Amino acid sequence: MFKVLLLDLDGVLRLWDPDFTGAVEQAHGLPAGTLAVAAFAPDRLQPALTGVVDDRAWRASVADAIAVEHGEAAHAAVHDWMAPAGTVDHGVLEIVRRARSGLRVVLFTNATSRLDDDLVQLGLGDEVDAVMSSADIGMAKPDPDVFSRVALANGMMFSEIAFVDHSPENVATAEILGIRSHLYTGVDGLRTFVDGLLSS
Repeated sequence: MFKVLLLDLDGVLRLWDPDFTGAVEQAHGLPAGTLAVAAFAPDRLQPALTGVVDDRAWRASVADAIAVEHGEAAHAAVHDWMAPAGTVDHGVLEIVRRARSGLRVVLFTNATSRLDDDLVQLGLGDEVDAVMSSADIGMAKPDPDVFSRVALANGMMFSEIAFVDHSPENVATAEILGIRSHLYTGVDGLRTFVDGLLSS
């Protein structure tokens, strides 16, 4: 019997405007792709995702890196880019509410230390039973050990956990560990998956 549903946040319950990054770059005179290249460089992003540095320090390092080539406009650009918290996919939220009728729903996400503030801004604080962030755990998906940490924290065996994520790599890792998993590609597939969990 499944007892916990681990649910990814970004790309599942939270959505981002695909045109927003380009609009910010254009507004601040930055070449297309500048923000993502600086922010998601592994040696800069990974410490933020694992809690080694906090979100504010990560943002500052991103702005400083961009400023080397593009000047002080970088700081305003990073501020504007990282100010929003995204939007909630209400179709997914409806499924989350249904899932909670028979399962504990735990947000399980790679995120920086700003996650709690984002969840408040999104109005999701009371919509899940718990939140487990990579910045708090100290390791990030798809590290197999992070799944063990989450299982222990919830007092569950892998066979009692279901997992939903938008990343094929994360889903593949969970499946290797024996966790029932679903690669999120849309609301209809998620609804079918959750209904199967509730009826099992």
